[in-house]
Amino acid sequence: MAMDGYKGFLGLLVSSLLVGFLSVIFTLIWVLHYREGLGWDGTALEFNWHPALMVTGFVFIQGIAIIVYRLPWTWKCSKLLMKSIHAGLHTIAAILVIIALVSVFDFHNALNIPNMYSLHSWVGLTVVILYILQLLLGVFIFLLPWAPLSLRAFVMPMHVYSGLLIFGTVIAAALMGVTEKLFFALNSSGYNKFPPEGVFTNTLGLLMVLYGALIFWIVTRPQWQRPKEPNSVLLQPNGGAQEGVGSLTVNFSNVDAPDSKLNHEASARKRNFTADEVGQRSTM
Repeated sequence: MAMDGYKGFLGLLVSSLLVGFLSVIFTLIWVLHYREGLGWDGTALEFNWHPALMVTGFVFIQGIAIIVYRLPWTWKCSKLLMKSIHAGLHTIAAILVIIALVSVFDFHNALNIPNMYSLHSWVGLTVVILYILQLLLGVFIFLLPWAPLSLRAFVMPMHVYSGLLIFGTVIAAALMGVTEKLFFALNSSGYNKFPPEGVFTNTLGLLMVLYGALIFWIVTRPQWQRPKEPNSVLLQPNGGAQEGVGSLTVNFSNVDAPDSKLNHEASARKRNFTADEVGQRSTM
């Protein structure tokens, strides 16, 4: 099935992936060049894993997971496969987020720095908990074949809304974290003097905002939604069908009464028309 506005979608998709990838690259340049690299020894090098993994997993990979259903070349794939890819990407992001949390808590504890005192930490930990709950509920309700369809239909709007809310909150928390780190790291040189690291990292923040805006725009366009799968009906071949006529016996157990009545009247008119045609031929 062709997508409406395919060229516009493709342009926004490429732009979002490019901006998201640049966000990851900028983060790696920041921690490797300006913050002296990565390590796992309780020093600031271990802390550097926190922004690197958060931007990679919580921002970039989560954004891809959100729009994976919108890719038109996957519409022919089974819904179960796409659900598995969606859940798999979120799982990878969750694993990276957990490692990032371990690194920052380990760094704080090694240097006797208090934990959970800033707004960034409050918002960040809250959104991590909500994200993991969202992932678990999504797996048990939508991926595994246990939940009834009525429950899935009831939860789906909340699942979509909470996913976008979490993604937006993640970007907000990332911006708070970047700003907080710059205030601490550039205290001596002066953040207000536009040092190269400050300008570079501010640009990283703008890239994350732009990435989030592109993801939000793609996922909220109704014309780019994955087409709904047709409702399954029981169709059985009719052995007495004439050649060239696809006569099928249809189970109308889920059809409303007015529709059944209309179908009955249409069949009756068709039978009357056939009888009249036969009568005309017999008189010729």
